[in-house]
Amino acid sequence: MIEVSDRIKAIAPSMTLAISAKANELKAAGVKVINFGIGEPDFKTPEHICDAAKDALDKGYTKYVAAAGLPALKKAIAKKLKDENGLDYDPSQIIVSNGAKHSIFNAVYAVINPGDGVLIPKPYWLTYPEVVKSCGGIPEYIYATPRHGYKITAAQLEAAIRPNTKMFIFNSPSNPTGAVYTEKEIRAIAEVCVEHNIVVLADEIYEKLIYGGETHFSIAQCSEEMKDLTIVINGVSKSYAMTGWRLGYLACPPNVAKAISSFQSHSTSNVNTVTQYATLAALEGDQTSMHEMIAAFGRRRLKMLEKLDEMKALGLDYVTPHGAFYVMLLCDNLYGKTYKGKKIRGSMDVADMLLEHKQVAITPGVCFGDDDAVRLSYALSTADMLEGLNRIAEFAAECE
Repeated sequence: MIEVSDRIKAIAPSMTLAISAKANELKAAGVKVINFGIGEPDFKTPEHICDAAKDALDKGYTKYVAAAGLPALKKAIAKKLKDENGLDYDPSQIIVSNGAKHSIFNAVYAVINPGDGVLIPKPYWLTYPEVVKSCGGIPEYIYATPRHGYKITAAQLEAAIRPNTKMFIFNSPSNPTGAVYTEKEIRAIAEVCVEHNIVVLADEIYEKLIYGGETHFSIAQCSEEMKDLTIVINGVSKSYAMTGWRLGYLACPPNVAKAISSFQSHSTSNVNTVTQYATLAALEGDQTSMHEMIAAFGRRRLKMLEKLDEMKALGLDYVTPHGAFYVMLLCDNLYGKTYKGKKIRGSMDVADMLLEHKQVAITPGVCFGDDDAVRLSYALSTADMLEGLNRIAEFAAECE
């Protein structure tokens, strides 16, 4: 038998796999499952982006390109960062990778040594701690409470810093909470990071998906000192409905970019060449489809929150999200109750029972480090969303 490495043993299996498998079994059997676990837009990739990919194929753009990315694409990304975020990066500081997840891994791998501490607000995207562990780092958590809108404060960050702390992972807008930090909040956090020389991995993949008058502000905008400590992560998966195309990118100081470029040249080489030409069209082409998608998400968000307000009488609650396409539904008031004779002990029980008895798939909060809630996505049709919320309400009403 082949013995796997200690570093791969440290990676926890996904707690959602069993729920996903069961949901797929039900669908295959012809059962209508309402899926709130979706982590991708339910819209087609805009036509002009697909046309650019077809054109690239017709022109024979199917060969290797530079490992760090197509020069024209890196130039377009640098322009995007300048025009939209006020950030000056030379194209050599941009690394194009196989999705934002890959960019995150590259960033952590390039900076973190064994034993380095990485601060992560929780609830967190479940991949963050696993990437840190795979690179020999130590995940350390700061609890962002519902009472504070699922946002940590600068004081919390400062109190969590230890002698071994090397990095802080900052995600705004947030998956899973939908929290969006204000410029004032971000500047206060940046002051702490600069004072203690903490590297910030700024995951901004949901940057475009913001509602209710909130705006995106990158922590790298705070100062040149903060920019020199920041690795900005972004991509096209969420904003252009291109999840399966697998393209993300990062922007960082020159020495880090050089190191990541060298590593990627040996690990994956370049991202799919056709995808890169499609992404160039996404960034430089008509933005109408993207804005229409965001507007649709905004309307769904309001309808979901309206329905959740009606469900508060059943012991359910939520924190208003201002970004991404998720809501954390607080369901801890159901814990200790029973449903069809079975006791509810936590978010995984809620997820299992909803799927088995109401054919509703949700993501248990325990996956994100917060067992008091479950995550609901509104990246599904309005009709399905409302039907699913009615099924959740029925479940809560039937708990004893």
